[in-house]
Amino acid sequence: MIQEELLKLEKLATKASDRLLELSAENQQLKQKLEEVNRSLEEKEQEIEHFKNKIKISNIVENRPVSPGDSTEMSDLINNYIQEIDQLITYLSD
Repeated sequence: MIQEELLKLEKLATKASDRLLELSAENQQLKQKLEEVNRSLEEKEQEIEHFKNKIKISNIVENRPVSPGDSTEMSDLINNYIQEIDQLITYLSD
């Protein structure tokens, strides 16, 4: 009788172990999928930011009125680009 109970417990432990392995594999797949989705989302957000900047630049080029906040933001963005270009020139000249 005890032996039968031990066999049942062993089968249950084996089933639980197998299920744990299945769930671990599924969890890993879901984590990878989440990473892919997050990467894709970041790329899309960057694309949106680039399009926003293009629209702002188009507005400035076409002499359309730009809100003061957008103007300040564009000025900061242009200054950052200039600093990056200066750093690249310095790096390349070395």
